[in-house]
Order: sequence, then structure tokens, then C-alpha cells
Amino acid sequence: MSSLTSKHLLGLRDVPAEEIQLILDTAKEMRKILDSDNKKASHLQGKSVVTLFYENSTRTRLSFEMASKYLGATAANISASASSVTKGETLIDTGRTIEQMGTDVIVMRHSMSGAPHLLSQYVNCSVVNAGDGMNEHPTQALLDMLTILNHKGTLKGLKVAITGDILHSRVARSNIWGLRKMGAEVVVSSPSTLLPANIEQTGVRLAKDVTEAVQGADVVMGLRLQLERQKKALFPTGREYSKYFGVGPEVLSHAAKDCIVLHPGPVNRGLELTTSVIDADNSVINEQVHSGVAVRMAVLHLLTSK
Repeated sequence: MSSLTSKHLLGLRDVPAEEIQLILDTAKEMRKILDSDNKKASHLQGKSVVTLFYENSTRTRLSFEMASKYLGATAANISASASSVTKGETLIDTGRTIEQMGTDVIVMRHSMSGAPHLLSQYVNCSVVNAGDGMNEHPTQALLDMLTILNHKGTLKGLKVAITGDILHSRVARSNIWGLRKMGAEVVVSSPSTLLPANIEQTGVRLAKDVTEAVQGADVVMGLRLQLERQKKALFPTGREYSKYFGVGPEVLSHAAKDCIVLHPGPVNRGLELTTSVIDADNSVINEQVHSGVAVRMAVLHLLTSK
């Protein structure tokens, strides 16, 4: 394959394994540009990319902006709080306005699940989902997979343990769809109040506790507790959560000796992961950020090179 079948990237649930592999292979090539002394290429010369974020972000937003600029595109950012959205402008009208300025790609983050899918029906430019509500975050899962590949060489046959707030995590959903399509076994662990209903129907295995989840795992992925999406407390205290569901050295000792630790960030130190785990040699959390730029370079290139 040399191109994606869709002009948009809205999620991994409907993206075939072959196209996921294409993105990852392209990202490996993009990483060569990123690691070079001259981070300037012409892949997106003459193209324009606008990030439209209705939620705050550091990693994803800056990553897309840097990816755009490294490939020669014109890049611009719009925050909903500083736009005409505050005056009552609808999402569709905002998107159409941005498109009429010659935009080739709109990268959008929104608190409502399905918002990027809605916008994609009303604009002719490409739309990339940078996280929508509790639905998906496809480029985060792709960068996670790229990071794993860099250390393991393959995804097929790996055991990946995902622990934490799975109910509210769009990262977990995209990783579940993507990792399973690429042949990995996914095991999840979470308080029952932070688990989606019928999660086993996605093909994952539900562990009875975090120790069982990480037993023999090649990859351990912690998730952020998304307190901003919780209407009420879904666990007693942070201390109890950390004690029974956090990942520390003792829990991690049950994983494979060469396991790696991931987290999408930002990390609540001492809550989801202990500081010693975050800063350990097998932690690849900072490398995930690096992989994120390469993945987003690949996605933007593939969507604009049709």
C-alpha cells in the first residue's frame, strides 16, 4: 500500500491493519528527518494545517504543529476559548470558515465524542481526530505502537497490560483497536467503577487485579485518572487508588524482565505510576513524545499526498 483509503483519520476502529502498518512504516522514515540536523523537508510544501482545539493540550497540539512545520506546511492554531466559538459560532460554521481560508487539514480535539466525525461530513479538507470525548485518540495509539516497535521489533504476540481509568480513556480505546489488529494480546485492569460495560466484547482480557494484568507483560501502559470527566468520585481516595491499582516496582516485578512502561501523559506522579517507575531505565514515556511527532508527520503526509 502507498496511501490511505480515507481522506480523514477519525479513529482506528475502522482502519485496517494494512493501513496501520503503512502509517507506522512511514513514521519510521519520518523519524529520520526528525533525528537529523536539518529538520526541514518539503513533503507538505504548499499545504496548510490548522489545529482546532476545544480542550487544552500540550503534547498533541504542539506535536502536530511541529510535525507540520518540519514538513514545510503553513501551520496555525485556534483555541475555542479565543475564537468566535465564545460568540456562539457552531462547530460546523467554524470548520467551514477555516476551510475557506485554504486549509488542507483540520486537526481537531473536542470534548464531545463524534465531533470530528460530524465535521468531516461538512468540509472537503481532511479532518484528523486529535481526541474526541471518551471515544478515540488514534494518533496517540499509533505513537504508542511505534514506540513499542522501536523496542520490541514487532507487535504480534506481545502481551500489553493497560491499567487505570479505562472508562474515560480515548487512548485505551484506540490502543485496544490498534494493538489487537496488529496481533497483540491486550489485558486490562481497573476499578470496576472505571471500566466500560462489556469491555470483554472488544477482545481484551479483564484481569482480576493489576498484578495479574502485568504478569509476564511485555508492555505496561498506565492511564491518567481523568478527574475532569468524572461527575462524582468513582474511587474512595487517591491513596487507596494508588495502593490497589497503581503501578510501582513491586507490581512491575511480575512483568517480563525486558518490559517497557508507557503512559500517554500527563502523569499524576505517585497515583497511576510511582516516580521510581516513571524515571526508570525501562520507562519510554519521554520517547513516546518523540514518536508522536514522527507519527503525526506520517499521518499529515499520507493524507495530503493522494
